[in-house]
Amino acid sequence: MSQPIGFAIVGSGMIAEFHARAISQVPEARLVSVYSRQPEKCREFAAQVGAKAAASIEELAGDPAVHAVCITTPSGSHAEAAVPLLAAGKAVLCEKPMDVTLDAVDRIIAASRQGGGLLAGVFQNRLGRGAQLLKQAVQAGRFGRLSLSSAYIKWWRTDAYYTTSSWKGTWKLDGGGALMNQGIHAVDLLQWLVGMPKRVGAFAATRAHAMIETEDTLSATLQFPDGSLGVIEAATSSFPGSDLRIEITGDKGSAALVNDKIVRWDFAETLPSDANVLANEDGGKIGGGTADPKAISVEGHRRLVEDLALAIRDKRAPMIPGEEARCAISIIVACYESARTGKIVEIL
Repeated sequence: MSQPIGFAIVGSGMIAEFHARAISQVPEARLVSVYSRQPEKCREFAAQVGAKAAASIEELAGDPAVHAVCITTPSGSHAEAAVPLLAAGKAVLCEKPMDVTLDAVDRIIAASRQGGGLLAGVFQNRLGRGAQLLKQAVQAGRFGRLSLSSAYIKWWRTDAYYTTSSWKGTWKLDGGGALMNQGIHAVDLLQWLVGMPKRVGAFAATRAHAMIETEDTLSATLQFPDGSLGVIEAATSSFPGSDLRIEITGDKGSAALVNDKIVRWDFAETLPSDANVLANEDGGKIGGGTADPKAISVEGHRRLVEDLALAIRDKRAPMIPGEEARCAISIIVACYESARTGKIVEIL
């Protein structure tokens, strides 16, 4: 394809606007259509972004100008949109979480395999320079034998964040609370860095937002296949909010990442390049949302749109395929099961 890849957006909320901005910043992509189940809002959004307002998912699936679709609807309705589009051979960039149950996620992945459409997940925190350096250190064995690998997402959301939404904080469409909606980026980043844990024990509570069905506070302990341990703490109940933090420690080193900026980098065996790491010259460009859901950079979404456009053009897999995007959801679902039953749960 010599022409830009035609993108569509399903959904017309806040995150849809981020996807529209991201597409506008990618020369290899152009926004051609949008769809929302609210016709008036769909027409307003289409006019705002200079795209056609589609009347249905079926229209997008049959439109030859649409090669890829960004799914930005409430989390529990992602499969409803993604499955028919993937079955029609369209590529899909699906917002986090891919859906709120493993059954729904697996149906999305199956549709991608059967229809041939590329499936990519939105986990932009992997793309930051700090996260990439941390991944390289893990792969190089610089931490030695890992001991603790943990993620902390102690954020704050006002009551209005929940009361002005028809789906946030609900089990059906949000799939959970602080862990599923806010914490999922840190959960994905942790498992991408050090691998999947095998068992989890968790407690959940609602401490600051009595109007929601789900938790706004959760703490979980992880056990990894190699015997190392970890912790996940997720909250929207922690005023005024602390930045996302990842900590990795082992018998030969310790490091900490805060909103993609490396704040600790201590190893038994030092390298000449270590002095430059803490300077964070390229760090911190991806992240945010600690106290304001709109306070995130569009850069991560821009890179994901660009990657999917090039993946379509080059006939290759995207950076974050659907199978990888499933990992964080499997951890979160296990945390909720443990909190509900009071038992240690195996992660599937």
